[in-house]
Amino acid sequence: MYCRFQYHSLYFYKFLLIVTNKKMEIKNAQKAVDNWIKEHGVRYFNELTNMAQLTEEVGEVARIIARRYGEQSEKESDKNKDLGEELADVVFVVLCLANQTGIDLQEAFDKKMVKKTKRDHDRHHNNEKLK
Repeated sequence: MYCRFQYHSLYFYKFLLIVTNKKMEIKNAQKAVDNWIKEHGVRYFNELTNMAQLTEEVGEVARIIARRYGEQSEKESDKNKDLGEELADVVFVVLCLANQTGIDLQEAFDKKMVKKTKRDHDRHHNNEKLK
């Protein structure tokens, strides 16, 4: 199964909301991606292929950011690229990788937020560079 959703991210998001009929939490998104693959695809690509796909998608995000917000000039052909759609592609492939490796991404994300909050709260508030 090719893990890149080829339609606009807004349509994909609406599809996920319709399918789950729930607030879009990570665990619901993981289930919606799994259901989409079962209903519309053949199977997940293997993990190495999806890792390569993720790298490609992140590169597309980097290209838009570098040219739209960085110092590089934006090519005419890039001006209509949708950053949201490219970010959604990244999320989709990450969800694929989490599903196929048995990771509960909601649980992992919640743990990460607790860890970052404890570790970084004072550090960032005391960072002179951020003031």
